[in-house]
Amino acid sequence: MADAPQRLFFLDWLRVLAFALLVPYHVGMLYVSWDWHVKSPAAGPAIEPLMLLLSPWRLGLLFFVAGAALQAAGERGIGPGFVRRRSLRLLWPLVFGMFVVVPPQAYFEVVQKLGYGGSILDFMRLYVQGYGGFCRGSDCLHLPTWNHLWFLPYLWAYGIVGWVLLRWAPAWLDKLAERLARCRPWQLLGLLALPLMAAWLLVGRFPSTHDFTGDLYNHLQYLSVFVMGLLAARGGAPLWDLVRRCRWPALALVLLGWMLITANFQTYAQLPPPEALRVAQRLLYGALQWWAIMAACGFARQWLDADHAWLRWLAPAVFCIYILHQTIIILLHRLLLSWQLQPLPEGLLIVVLTFSLSLAGYALARRVPGLRGALGIVQR
Repeated sequence: MADAPQRLFFLDWLRVLAFALLVPYHVGMLYVSWDWHVKSPAAGPAIEPLMLLLSPWRLGLLFFVAGAALQAAGERGIGPGFVRRRSLRLLWPLVFGMFVVVPPQAYFEVVQKLGYGGSILDFMRLYVQGYGGFCRGSDCLHLPTWNHLWFLPYLWAYGIVGWVLLRWAPAWLDKLAERLARCRPWQLLGLLALPLMAAWLLVGRFPSTHDFTGDLYNHLQYLSVFVMGLLAARGGAPLWDLVRRCRWPALALVLLGWMLITANFQTYAQLPPPEALRVAQRLLYGALQWWAIMAACGFARQWLDADHAWLRWLAPAVFCIYILHQTIIILLHRLLLSWQLQPLPEGLLIVVLTFSLSLAGYALARRVPGLRGALGIVQR
């Protein structure tokens, strides 16, 4: 274990890149056949293989990096004020986002899916009253909603779990971190994938809901990677060097797993796969999630372990961009519908404009004290 706190710049870069990845991914959700808040008229399976490469691990990486960041905070000391600071950092942006940022997403969702004809002001009256009548069969939109901001309450809760462990079980964490640091490559990429593989087996019985209270499957996978991130940072340089050495095998396993998953999706696009194959795919999803996190950390450790002026500007921007980006995507999509663009140029234009407008929002909000906290902007 490291004797003194040392900033892991490669994890800062990973955090920036992982949040940035949300923009093209959520733009992609406009154009695939999977359910989402709003859909392009051109939605279809064309880009689904690329989306399948990203979907198993993109959020797990964020929780892994968040766990490592909590360990770094613990090295600087976590006192009784941690819970208050954590709540201000995560729950105030959640409340602000739910009542200011998210409502346009829900409005255009009911306009497109249910043919709602009221104005945005009519909708907002229903929104703040907790209206529950926007339903398609048993599928109802529960208002108010946090939509993509579900990440914030989950991260808050996992941070509290990590804080408890750091304050009252440091010796136990030390023992686990020391064992982790002594892993061999096959253990790093094999045995440590087992918790995520087990979590993915539960998705059939406990599907993903993002409603926090009834989301056992997501809690098992995301809390496990959060704690693994905490332990990895506690394990220090020897573990990170092992991860760096395993980056190419991890990447090879990711690509192999992705090809198998894509082939399975294409083979059984119109009919359900055999149950044994469904179980095997879920196990592979869990393993791929871990391999991708290890590959991302390994390559970042090799190539991005240095500070930079861009990093100092972008690191405080990630929460702001995360909070704003999905609403901007949906508004841009509605605006561009009348242009009748082809999916590729339209999607690329939405990606570029979403990044531009999100960064402009960050540049403005960081100069306004009230907005800084509401959009999660905290200087490094």
